[in-house]
Amino acid sequence: MIVVNTEYIPQKRIVEVRGLVQGNTVRAKHVGRDIAAGLKNVFGGELKGYTELLVESRREAMQRMLDQAEELGANAVVNVRFATSSIAANAAELYCYGTAVVVADA
Repeated sequence: MIVVNTEYIPQKRIVEVRGLVQGNTVRAKHVGRDIAAGLKNVFGGELKGYTELLVESRREAMQRMLDQAEELGANAVVNVRFATSSIAANAAELYCYGTAVVVADA
């Protein structure tokens, strides 16, 4: 599956649009990560626990989007975007979306 954040893929042509595909995940903060983040706020530095949480969330949301594209018979997803939103005081949603297409060599 080809995944790009552009409207087209070099050396390929879009022969069919299968539609919007999306994936999301909602994650809550972890108490241990919050404690470590609090210490980092005092001393400075990367909040590695939160970085790992975001990486995991992006992977999960993207995989769900790709699974949906595969169900539609697509072999690529173009115009891929990520968005986040706050769901509750300690939880956030990471949303991934794009357009599922069928591409062929140009």
